[in-house]
Amino acid sequence: MKVLLVEDEKDLANLIAEALKKELFTVEVCYDGEEGMYKVLNEAFDVVILDILLPHKNGWEILKEMRKKGIDTPVLMLTALSDVEYRVKGLEMGADDYLPKPFDLRELIARVRALIRRKSEEKNSVLKCADLVLDTVTHTVYRGGRKIDLTRKEYQILEYLMLNKNRVVTKEELQEHLWSLEDDFFSDVLRSHIKNLRKKVDNGFKKKLIHTVRGIGYVIRDE
Repeated sequence: MKVLLVEDEKDLANLIAEALKKELFTVEVCYDGEEGMYKVLNEAFDVVILDILLPHKNGWEILKEMRKKGIDTPVLMLTALSDVEYRVKGLEMGADDYLPKPFDLRELIARVRALIRRKSEEKNSVLKCADLVLDTVTHTVYRGGRKIDLTRKEYQILEYLMLNKNRVVTKEELQEHLWSLEDDFFSDVLRSHIKNLRKKVDNGFKKKLIHTVRGIGYVIRDE
């Protein structure tokens, strides 16, 4: 899952980004509102973490433009402005959650996960597809009670497919949500990850869960 972080305090932004990466999120960071506005209007993200007091464009301007353009990506607002009136303003403008500074990184990560679940049909932190179980908190994966060891990218792909269970996910969608613009991406890379993931998840089991939809993308099905 890909997160956009717009925060002008570089030390704080880097701290948040590293914490999210350790939790297997793909993260893009902007240090000013103008760059943040461009990215949020032109790229796909699963969650936007948005500071209010930003240079060039403030968080409220970015949020207002997002909603005006019909972008419904969940937004978590960060700010030192802890007065109730500021929280109410952000929520009324379309923010989904609000976290005043200073905050605990564990709470921020928990709120990001909650926003992702809120948008997905999967409302629990433990995702299931038939006898395949993925815990988004511990990042453990089991099938039929047997633990499956995945690489970082394999886990990210499987989590995204399971959050969109029984829906065909295009190759372009996977690229947009799991790779940053700085990453090298080739279709062969995705195919290789899917091939390895299918071996680990489906080999040795009668029921195959991961399917290729030729010319379109991939789907994980329990139907």
